[in-house]
Amino acid sequence: MQVPFLSLKDVTNKYKDEIHEAALRVIDSGWYLQGKENERFESDYANYIGTKYCVGCANGLDALVWIFRAYIELGIMKPGDEVIVPANTYIATILAITENGLVPILVEPNINTFQIDDNLIEEKITSKTKAITIVHLYGQCAYTDKIGDLCKKYNLKLIEDNAQAHGCIFNGKKTGSLGDAAGHSFYPGKNLGALGDAGAVTTNDEALEKAIRSLANYGSAKKYVFQYTGRNSRLDEIQAAILDIKLKHLDEDVLLRKEVAKQYIDGIKNPKIILPKITNWDQHVFHIFTVLCEQRDELQKHLESKGVGTNIHYPIPPHKQDCYRMWNRISLPVTEKIHAQELSLPMSPCLTNEQVQYVIKCINQF
Repeated sequence: MQVPFLSLKDVTNKYKDEIHEAALRVIDSGWYLQGKENERFESDYANYIGTKYCVGCANGLDALVWIFRAYIELGIMKPGDEVIVPANTYIATILAITENGLVPILVEPNINTFQIDDNLIEEKITSKTKAITIVHLYGQCAYTDKIGDLCKKYNLKLIEDNAQAHGCIFNGKKTGSLGDAAGHSFYPGKNLGALGDAGAVTTNDEALEKAIRSLANYGSAKKYVFQYTGRNSRLDEIQAAILDIKLKHLDEDVLLRKEVAKQYIDGIKNPKIILPKITNWDQHVFHIFTVLCEQRDELQKHLESKGVGTNIHYPIPPHKQDCYRMWNRISLPVTEKIHAQELSLPMSPCLTNEQVQYVIKCINQF
């Protein structure tokens, strides 16, 4: 049996007719940028997340870049200010900080949740700290009340990287509405994925929304009038239309992902495999189902030989990358352990029970 890590074709085919109809509607309209499809999706996504505003942009990295850039333009941050960020995130979270001349302060994750360890944050706060960025990594909520309290105590902005957690809930509120602003990626493989690159920012801050909307449109809020030195980072009409279709099915797809996760957790009995520890199922949407294994590379080869696709998120942590070579000598043992042992199993709302049980069988044979 072949079990792909993720079949984007299968995911898209679930809503093929609706997607074709939406794309044709945009093509026939003759209006391909900054039109009604964007307006509709931004309104629907803001309502879904629970914020006043949503600004579509070109991709998830840009969404985070614009948040920090807007805070700088508004005088709330300045180059050289510090932003606390989890050490084990995908590099885009950190790129958005350094691109704006801000200084990332890396904090180790909790080994049980893979999320930033809220017990290690306060010791990293200095007079230069202006924000905490949390990343809902793998689809699990990273927010805690302790993080919220620290932001209030030290007057810090709370920025969410919600690229992997569309549909995740904390105490009745969606991730993406828990902080001051959130960046969202709609890369095709995400729980809410476009058919190309796409992203968005959600916020309740009107001044921030206006600044981001201008920055992503060459720095212009009025045609041929430029308040900022911006860039072209716009969500196109076809992607907006497709995302609006898939948004209507997002909660249904999340439930299917959770059913796959429950089968994995109930069925995998191999003592060499460390499974995710789930204490609240509302707070995980399983963008990725990740396990730890000291023999990760051997496990991956074993599964590959059985026709099971896997992935590693991520083989090299940000502080060991060449682009951040000034951090290469830093020791972050929890982060390094996760990156050395993490393996992502097939996860999709399109997986059949037969496929899931086959993956479980192959893992238990390892």
